[in-house]
Amino acid sequence: MKLLHNRNVLAGLMFMVFGAAFFTGALHYALGTAARMGPGYFPRMLAIILFVLGVIIALEGAREVQRGESDHIGWHFKPMLYLLGAIGAFGVLLPKAGLVVAAIALVFISATAARDKKWKEVFFLAAGLATFCVLAFVKGLGLQMKIFPWS
Repeated sequence: MKLLHNRNVLAGLMFMVFGAAFFTGALHYALGTAARMGPGYFPRMLAIILFVLGVIIALEGAREVQRGESDHIGWHFKPMLYLLGAIGAFGVLLPKAGLVVAAIALVFISATAARDKKWKEVFFLAAGLATFCVLAFVKGLGLQMKIFPWS
């Protein structure tokens, strides 16, 4: 039972569950071959990689428990609520306020969950994330979405 108190074991199990779920979800799509990939090829390969990564992380956590290096993890509900609120705020703000405002709000609300935050770093992270999102999703991929509230 000590295994379930190790953060690496829990993270590995989470990766394995997500990998198995995505692999199962991708079974509805044709696989194809490496030369002629079908729509299910990439999701299945990614799911396999995720599952294998989970196994590796969980085994490392099990070794930590065996060596007695395991640490007890606890639940910190306040930071979890901030992170969930940040994701919710992003979803609510994106259609009305635009990508830039939503990305900046996501970073600032998420940063309140950290104990050792430096607001100057948070500001630059928010600006960088907003710039990256606009360049990658709107300019690069051509997604049709509001960039600013007035656009």
